[in-house]
Amino acid sequence: MAQQAPGVRIDGLTVVYKTSAGELPAVRNVSLTLEPGSITGIVGESGSGKSTLALSLLNAVQPPGRIAAGSVEIDGLGDVVGLQGEELRKARGRHIGYVFQAAQNSLNPLKTVGKQLLDLGRSHGVDDLRGLVRDAKELLGRMGLDGARVLDSHQHELSGGMRQRVGIVLALVLNAHVVVLDEPTTALDMITQANILKIVREVHAERGLTTLVITHDIGVVAEVADRLAVMYGGRLVEQGPTREVLGAPRHPYTKGLIKAIPRLVGDIDEARALPGRPPTLATVPKEGCVFRERCAARLDVCDTVDPEAVADGPRVVACHAVTVKEHA
Repeated sequence: MAQQAPGVRIDGLTVVYKTSAGELPAVRNVSLTLEPGSITGIVGESGSGKSTLALSLLNAVQPPGRIAAGSVEIDGLGDVVGLQGEELRKARGRHIGYVFQAAQNSLNPLKTVGKQLLDLGRSHGVDDLRGLVRDAKELLGRMGLDGARVLDSHQHELSGGMRQRVGIVLALVLNAHVVVLDEPTTALDMITQANILKIVREVHAERGLTTLVITHDIGVVAEVADRLAVMYGGRLVEQGPTREVLGAPRHPYTKGLIKAIPRLVGDIDEARALPGRPPTLATVPKEGCVFRERCAARLDVCDTVDPEAVADGPRVVACHAVTVKEHA
């Protein structure tokens, strides 16, 4: 029977990294709600702050980074940012499952998957370890794998797709309520990617999860997410129901991302790459709109004033040009 899915409320989250130029924001004043039982996708180019935002849900931002402001409230757990020590360790895995970007990086190359599973169970005080192994085998079987063989294997004996599925199993086997998948289909072939996304949808529905999917691939978001948030330069620039955002994008960056996607039919030259490059930690503007250097709709106000995120029903957009147009 599916459990009651928790809601997640990220409010005013800012994450900074200490550099030779001082503390620079990788995530700046981000607010996002994950509705109970929903799948939310965050999309953006590399370096936009997506993974840093995801790690903040675990309060796992590593030095020289730190969460400088804001909160991450999870129903039944409280503000994760305020958790420390043993309390925080127990929350990871038990309440929040995390599937890391490169699955092999979260697996110990010196231990079999089965031994790592038992270590996970012991560290979280699971009494019925045989039951834990049984559940893992069943989950692996549902994912099209030989559970007994996988549990007896080291990570180098598994393909990329198999390791990714093992990562999902380890994130789910302790019955976490919130699951974060960081680039779950990177470096996988199209068929394996489709299988992983199908598994994500099925497990999400059956277990009553609240899921966050981090990706640079709009196709992945279109396939699984109920709601889409677009990230650029550490800011959320647009968010809303996935079909609405993809069908009628409002922010110039969202429009640019969609225009850059090659089409299977029609004129392949219609795909247009975004001009310029995304900012790095050192080149993100300290004031004004983070996207202005690459934006065709740039206004004078964009140079000095950071656009506020303005809600219009289920849609939220942070763009001066959109605000001016809608009030014209």
